Amino acid sequence: MASPETKRAAEAVWRIESAKLIAVLARLVRDVDLAEEIAQDAFLDALERWEESGIPQNPGAWLMTAAKHRAIDVLRRLRRGEKKHDELAHEAETSVPADFDEALDDVVGDDLLRLVFVACHPVLSRESRVALTLRLLGGLTTDEIARAFLAPEPTIAQRITRAKKTLAEKNVPFELPKPEDLTARLESVLEVIYLVFNEGYSATAGEDWIRPSLCEDALRLGRILAQLLPGESEIHALVSLMEIQASRMRARVGPKGEAVLLLDQDRSRWDTLLVRRGLDALVRAEELVRTRPGPYLLQAAIAACHARARTAADTDWARIAALYDALAQTSPSPIVELNRAVAHALAFGPAAGLAIVDVVANDEALRDYPFLPSVRADFLAKLGRFAEARAEIARALSLTKNARERELLLERDAAYARSERPS
Repeated sequence: MASPETKRAAEAVWRIESAKLIAVLARLVRDVDLAEEIAQDAFLDALERWEESGIPQNPGAWLMTAAKHRAIDVLRRLRRGEKKHDELAHEAETSVPADFDEALDDVVGDDLLRLVFVACHPVLSRESRVALTLRLLGGLTTDEIARAFLAPEPTIAQRITRAKKTLAEKNVPFELPKPEDLTARLESVLEVIYLVFNEGYSATAGEDWIRPSLCEDALRLGRILAQLLPGESEIHALVSLMEIQASRMRARVGPKGEAVLLLDQDRSRWDTLLVRRGLDALVRAEELVRTRPGPYLLQAAIAACHARARTAADTDWARIAALYDALAQTSPSPIVELNRAVAHALAFGPAAGLAIVDVVANDEALRDYPFLPSVRADFLAKLGRFAEARAEIARALSLTKNARERELLLERDAAYARSERPS
């Protein structure tokens, strides 16, 4: 059995290299499930060998070589008499160059891009896409994914198994979409990365306000995608949005783990490197716009407005409101309307925000969304309607599943109660 030190080092290598490894193997064996199985067998072999000889100088190349040999053996063992498998085995012997590093930009890069589009294929449900992407591209175990989304491990395992089975049953090819299908498929890929990041940035349930590891995984996937498809504006825009949002992570949590909202954050704690990277990515995204800005570009522009404001009071809320107006036209949704309402309230007063919220207040999609009554409560309180505001806070409390959000709501309720009392 491997020592804890070897296991930790090998797991770190796996997290970095597994996506590239599975991507190459999936092309060779034409089966994502089998590719992952072979990669994991190579990893277990690495644990045993590295315990005896130490971590090799180039662990990625070691894993690739070991996995390639396993793939050849598996293909030959499956059906020795079938010509197809002999051809695949021959391809496995010849198509991965011995120098893994030199192959990275072409062979591995192309395969990794194919794996991204397979894992996020529209034939899969949104939940399955997220789980499979984190498994294949994020290098997370089933248990890690389950803990990240506070779901039972068997549920996540079932989603991953069902996703692989669906890909096989639907004969989803391990290839890039045709040019005419690229935009639609890319939307699915970006949505998955965006969902993963958002869950890390503002956890829907549990004890923690944020889950930085999920944000890191999403950012890593976004950066990889930007390298693989450098001419796509919306990819750079999503990376920009995530970089800027991630820059605030340290300021989003107080000393005791409590939630700190944007306008109350100590901006000196924002990560200036991530802000700069985000703004640079925004410039690239803007340069690549072909017709009109996409939804991620508009959201990145909104994030940039916050990033450029030295203090909360310096925020250009009129500009942000205008950007949300454009976003509502490009990608209309009840969630966008809620955020647009907040921007309008801060730019033009709480009555303006309340008017927008009341239009979508009965939307079925927001029925269980605690942010709706929370936002409405804020507007009502600013208008001096504290009894109504407290009723909305009570509703938000009944809906939230996040302990830190509950603390925040209770504090607001107490403040409203104090303001409600006659002086």
